[in-house]
Amino acid sequence: MIEMDWQSDANHIAVNPSQPEAAEGLSRFLESQSLSGLCLFQTSGSEGTPKWVGLTKKAFMISGRAVNDHFEVTAQDHWLIALPLHHVGGFSILARAHLSGSRVTHTSEKWNPAHFATLCDRQGITLVSLVPTQVHDLVQARIPCPDTLRAAIIGGGGMSQSLADGAMELGWRVFQSYGMTEAASQIATQPYNSFGAVFDVKSLEVLPHWQLRTADDDTLILRGPALAHGYAGRTPDGTWTWQAIPVTGLHTRDKVRLWTHGTRSFLQFTGRDAGYVKILGELVHLAPLQEQVETLARQLGWTSLPVLLAQPDPRAETRLILAWETGTGDPAPLIAQFHEISPPWLRISESLPLDRIPRSDLGKVRLEELRHLLASQ
Repeated sequence: MIEMDWQSDANHIAVNPSQPEAAEGLSRFLESQSLSGLCLFQTSGSEGTPKWVGLTKKAFMISGRAVNDHFEVTAQDHWLIALPLHHVGGFSILARAHLSGSRVTHTSEKWNPAHFATLCDRQGITLVSLVPTQVHDLVQARIPCPDTLRAAIIGGGGMSQSLADGAMELGWRVFQSYGMTEAASQIATQPYNSFGAVFDVKSLEVLPHWQLRTADDDTLILRGPALAHGYAGRTPDGTWTWQAIPVTGLHTRDKVRLWTHGTRSFLQFTGRDAGYVKILGELVHLAPLQEQVETLARQLGWTSLPVLLAQPDPRAETRLILAWETGTGDPAPLIAQFHEISPPWLRISESLPLDRIPRSDLGKVRLEELRHLLASQ
C-alpha cells in the first residue's frame, strides 16, 4: 500500500499499473513548470480525451476531514480499500485514515463479492467505498452485510433506488455519494445514520467546504478549497501542457438541482448536458432509461448489466440499441418489459450481443470504446 507524506512537496502520480506509458515524461514536465505538492490522477470520465487532474495534498486533507465528520469516523474505525489506489475513490481513504487515526486494509485481489464480504467479516471492517457495479454483484449473489460494517459509501456512479433497497434488505448500509476526481472525492452524500440511509438516493447533502451554484442550463459550477488546480495533458505530438482551473470555479457538464432545508444544502444529480437526444421530435433523457434497463435486468437475474446506447437515425433522429454481454441474460423479455412501461414512440430497435462491454476498473462503461465496437459490427 502507498505510504504518503502529506506534508511533502513531492508530487505523487497515481499511475495505473496496466498503463505506465500514460505518465511518461509527466514528472519532468511538472518540475519544469515548478508544480509541486500535487497528486495527479488520470481521468477521461466515460468519454473524452484522457488527462491528468492535479490536486494538492491539502485538498485531500480538506476533503478527508469533511467526509470523516459526515460519517463520524474515529480511530476505532477500520477502512477497507477495495478500489484501485490510482483512482481518487480508493486514494482518498488514505487521507481520511491519516486524519482520524483509523486502521486501513487494502485488497488488490480481483473483485469477488463473496470473498469481499468474508474479508470484511474477518478483518472487522467498519467502513468501505464501493461502486454501483459491486453493489449489484452483492445483491445478485444475495450476500448479507457483515455485522461490523456500519457504512458503505457508493460513488463512481449512481445507484437506482431499487438497487439501494435490495442492498438494504440484505443489511448493507449503503450511502450514495456524488463527486468527481476534480473534487478530491465527494461533493455531496446521503446524510449518515447508523441504522442506514433515511433519505432517498437522489437527495444528497452538500459537504460544507463546497460552494455550489448552477448556470442557466442547470449545469453545476463548483468552487471550494479542495478543488483541483488544473489539468496536465498531451498534444497530438506528445508535448505536455498545463491548463489551470479558473478561480471562479469549475463549470462542469453535470446537471443538478440545488436546494436548502434550514441550514443544510442539498443536491440532486439529474444528468449530463450530453445525455439528451431527440427521438421522433421528443427530447429524451438517457440516464433514466438506462436506470430502467438496469432495474429490469436485475429483476430478471442478469449477471452483468446491459447498456442502452443512442445512435443517429435518418428517420427518427435517434434510435436506441441495447448492448449486452453474451451469457449474462436474455434480452427478449427485458426489451418486451421495457416497451410495456415506455410510450409507444420509445423503442429499442436492436440488441447487440458482445463478448464484453468495455468498462473501467471502477465499472464505468467506456463509451468511446463501446461505440467503436458497435461500428465494427
